[in-house]
Amino acid sequence: MERLTGTTSRGIRTPIIRDGDNLCEIVVDSVIRASEAEKFDLHDRDVIAITESVVARAEGNYVSVDDIAYDIQRHFPDGEIGLVFPILSRNRFSLILKGVARGAKKITLLLSYPTDEVGNPLASLEQLDEVGINPLSDILTESRFRQLFGEFKHPYTGIDYLSFYREIIEAEKCKAEIILANDPRAILNYSRDILVCDIHSGERSRKVLESCSDGLVYGLSDILAEPIEDSGYNEQYGLLGSNKASEETLKLFPRSGHRLVKDIAALFKERTGKNVEVMVYGDGAFKDPVGKIWELADPVVSPAYTEGLSGVPHEVKIKYLADHTFSKLSGQELEAQIRAAILAKEDDGDKSGMSSEGTTPRRIVDLLGSLADLTSGSGDKGTPVVLIQGYFDSLAV
Repeated sequence: MERLTGTTSRGIRTPIIRDGDNLCEIVVDSVIRASEAEKFDLHDRDVIAITESVVARAEGNYVSVDDIAYDIQRHFPDGEIGLVFPILSRNRFSLILKGVARGAKKITLLLSYPTDEVGNPLASLEQLDEVGINPLSDILTESRFRQLFGEFKHPYTGIDYLSFYREIIEAEKCKAEIILANDPRAILNYSRDILVCDIHSGERSRKVLESCSDGLVYGLSDILAEPIEDSGYNEQYGLLGSNKASEETLKLFPRSGHRLVKDIAALFKERTGKNVEVMVYGDGAFKDPVGKIWELADPVVSPAYTEGLSGVPHEVKIKYLADHTFSKLSGQELEAQIRAAILAKEDDGDKSGMSSEGTTPRRIVDLLGSLADLTSGSGDKGTPVVLIQGYFDSLAV
């Protein structure tokens, strides 16, 4: 029978996962049980995606605010720190800021404007235009920013982040100063020792500051990169990719993903005979078209995946073939020629051909991670595992 569907994505319900659970067995059992209950088949090259939050939870990768404070004191013994370009987020940064303040004497907070690096706004471009401010060059104090723009509440959370972050710092008996600029070197007028906090542009910010600073320069990836006694840690990402777990606890990005994806693939092969691909995913890489906020607050979409998910898709554009290459054909003859062109494509890494123009040059794991994130959501669906089928198929196979 002719297939009438292409790629499908299913959220897979699992038991509530706790610290110490055998996540490998839970994932494999849950996918197999779902296929039996819903009566769908499993295939070679199906993709099993597991959200990073349950991977970190199963491995117990948590730190406390006190752990952060201790590590901050180790890295910044003088206690006066400039924090460069943190994102505006209760979930992602407020507890980090709390820990830094608990371990410091004074924090100078350098915020980018009119938005942070993922699009959370402090003002609008139109407001900047009205008062003649150039965000590429102008450095604003907190008081000057207030004079120009007053109170600005986040359109989704309703929070005034300048006030919110100041309150967090001062609640820890730490002095606070806030400035706004888009050149990281602006912090050098206020602080000698610096903690770089931006997620995706942090490497550049760090290099710029290291080239012109005579003080200490660290990034969030350096904090909790090793355990404090029996705390969690992440040797690669440190505090990057962390999420608030409670008022005093932070869940870190998982560190056991590379072993986990291989173990799941092996157990799935043993239980079903199918060779599947497996990945761990965090935030999807997409942008809200209304609020203009990027979803991607993790350092990467996928911190771990099996080898078959490496690279980018190599596809031809069916609409280009139909509208141009085979524009004089129709019906079965047109479909046959398009199928033949798909089968004849060579994966030589060259994406410059016109028949590939318009196909997405993103990595496979970024595409699949975004699909998985949209499928599972971040709320109450209870589907931390996503099964993606037919992704590697085409019209020709």
